[in-house]
Amino acid sequence: MFRIIFVLDIFNRTIVHAQGGDRREYKPIHFSSNICNTSDAVKIVETAKPAEVYIADLNLLERIGKREKNFDIIQAVAESAKVMLDPGITLPSETEDVMEIVQTVILGTETASLETIKEVVSLYPGRVSVSIDKKHGKILTNDPEMPDDPLKIVELLNDYDLDDIIILDLDRVGTSSGVDSQFLSKIVSISKHNVLLGGGVSNVEDIKTLDDIGIKGALVATALHNGSIPLEMVRQVSD
Repeated sequence: MFRIIFVLDIFNRTIVHAQGGDRREYKPIHFSSNICNTSDAVKIVETAKPAEVYIADLNLLERIGKREKNFDIIQAVAESAKVMLDPGITLPSETEDVMEIVQTVILGTETASLETIKEVVSLYPGRVSVSIDKKHGKILTNDPEMPDDPLKIVELLNDYDLDDIIILDLDRVGTSSGVDSQFLSKIVSISKHNVLLGGGVSNVEDIKTLDDIGIKGALVATALHNGSIPLEMVRQVSD
């Protein structure tokens, strides 16, 4: 079953509308949503009733504020849905408190080195997903050992005991600009893990396209908030 994963981008304890990857310009989600009149994470989840939630802790990704700033809210969401969390991990030691509140930690290339990914996977096999983060057509990373070709990163990750691989195109986030099926087909053809897509998914037709090429799930926010993808689809219980 194709997984549609409800995205919550949290900043200063508020869910914001991610658009185009410029995080400092994100506005509270209730200003642009047709499904909620609040930017409170717990209330949004009560309304949407998603089976799975992807949370990006933007305070940690941007290195703004205290580490635990949003954690009580994230923990409350995890009581109602399966949660995967990107808390901007840079060091393996930063995963310990995360694993106490969510099922899956996301290590993004934006913040985590290959060495950190390898060590965290050894500590928590099967509970780690890796997000290959792209912006302006380039891999976001501070690791000089990280390949600049996403296909080569996927090949490296084939040896790791991961939950999923996420292809996250920050330029497409919140834009409903569609999907690059040719590129994604190449990723699927070489990956030994389930591949999820974040960014650009605009409607049910995009979901069908992704399913047809072998993508196993999509991270979706804007298309749910504007009604292009019905909430019923995010409520499906995934296998």
